[in-house]
Amino acid sequence: MDLALLRTFVTVHRAGSFTRAAALLGLSQPAVTSQIRTLERQLGRPLFLRQARGVTPTTIGDELAQRAAPHLDALVEITESGFGEEAGIRTLHLAGPLEFTSLRALPALTGLIPHGLALRASFGSAEETLGGLAAGHHDLAIATARPRGRLLSATPLCDEEHVLVAGVRWAARLGPGALRHAGPRVLEAVPVVEVHESLPLVTRYWASVFDTKPTAAATVVAPDLRAVLAAVVAGAGLAVLPRYLCETALEQGEVVALLDPPVPPLRTYFLAVRTGTLGLPHIARAQDWLLRAAADWS
Repeated sequence: MDLALLRTFVTVHRAGSFTRAAALLGLSQPAVTSQIRTLERQLGRPLFLRQARGVTPTTIGDELAQRAAPHLDALVEITESGFGEEAGIRTLHLAGPLEFTSLRALPALTGLIPHGLALRASFGSAEETLGGLAAGHHDLAIATARPRGRLLSATPLCDEEHVLVAGVRWAARLGPGALRHAGPRVLEAVPVVEVHESLPLVTRYWASVFDTKPTAAATVVAPDLRAVLAAVVAGAGLAVLPRYLCETALEQGEVVALLDPPVPPLRTYFLAVRTGTLGLPHIARAQDWLLRAAADWS
């Protein structure tokens, strides 16, 4: 049986769509369709049920994917690892959000370096990292959205608490308890510092805690939460930040938490892999290492 046909079949099975599989394989959709039909003729059994949106595997299709995928992934690992690399060294390509990956994931994974792991990191949004993972550019992705479909599988990693903070001067101007008693309207005069013009963190916080939308536009926009924190410390205004990132600044009195809601807003991070690749030891080891480290993250 032609391995190229099996590779196309496994990609379609994971993607749930001929169109998506064609994009991942760099082939045309008719070429993918033709290869699947050829494989179905060779086996004498249908592998997929064609539907309006994508395809659904038959029982035979699921069985073939379960048997073939781990072996195909192992072959890919052999060819991509390179014969010239030092024996035992495996490179893990990790992708995730800039700050979380830099401050939490990468430091945790350095513990695997003495065990033969080399690391390559890239940063991006959930859409970018999951898209790159699906396309084979990454081995492991950290994202704030759970991927859909069968191409990728995900495991919850940890929850991130968000805190509404301001610089000392702005907090003093508002006064203690002002926000709790008067609501978010007291913040209308306070400049907002954010990572994007759309105010993703502030909008999520306002919706969760105040059940409303923010009325102010961003005064300072910086696409790095560490820069946002630095601006708030310098007196630029208020921001919504992950607690792990601003905890030290809170303890040192550089910023002030403006509210302590009974149920703080949380954002969940997921560890995502291409389905079947946890059979590769270096990816499985990295996932397990991160899950163990995340148990101590608060």
